[in-house]
Amino acid sequence: MSITVELTGKGPDLVLLHGWGMNSAVWHGVAPLLANHYRLHLVDLPGFGASALPDGVDYSLEWLAEEVVKVLPERTILLGWSLGGLVASQIALTHPQRVQQLITVASSPCFLAREGWPGIAPKVLDGFQQMLKGDFNQTIERFLAIQAMGSEHARDDIRQLRRWLAERPAPSPVALAEGLRLLAEVDLRAAMDNWQGSWLRLYGRLDALVPRAVVPLLDARFPHSSSLVFEKASHAPFISHPEEFCRRLGAMID
Repeated sequence: MSITVELTGKGPDLVLLHGWGMNSAVWHGVAPLLANHYRLHLVDLPGFGASALPDGVDYSLEWLAEEVVKVLPERTILLGWSLGGLVASQIALTHPQRVQQLITVASSPCFLAREGWPGIAPKVLDGFQQMLKGDFNQTIERFLAIQAMGSEHARDDIRQLRRWLAERPAPSPVALAEGLRLLAEVDLRAAMDNWQGSWLRLYGRLDALVPRAVVPLLDARFPHSSSLVFEKASHAPFISHPEEFCRRLGAMID
């Protein structure tokens, strides 16, 4: 199996991992800005975009991480958005020598709401799983709407996400279903205690999927990491506020 990677720009290596239901085209709004400073690796995760999902794989976060590692530079700045943030975090844990700096965007080591832990309500993920059994397009549309919820540019954000999503092949139904299962089941909070490398965490204050209440909890648990909240952004700050995102990201990258 080969993972599709789009390369552009010059400078230090910066790998970008997209979120659930999406593909690497979501980075096309910020790629021209970032490519002035970094050599970008825009990765389609297995089962999304142009990266096919082989039959019969044991779909897990560990498997996803190992597949992505195969196309990584020897040492890189690794940025993951949403579900991609879980993949990036797993790579940092299992291949720390390959990760110069870990950056997670609108992501959480534990996406599902639990006792004393803010996150996505279980009924929301259950609803997506049920919708996937019926209308795939409706499921994606609903997810796009939730991603942009609260943003002052919500309609524009959704249109842009929809356009970029259409630039690549439709995602694998198996990858969609398994990706939702990972969002519901994975909890990396304890494991991330072992990551002592550089870690930058970026959030949107209006995010309905990764609520801002999780930020101070992670600040307290991982004092060696740094957090930044985009006050007017939702789940995709790099789409709603591309210039601010690139400017502030560049200022905080090691």
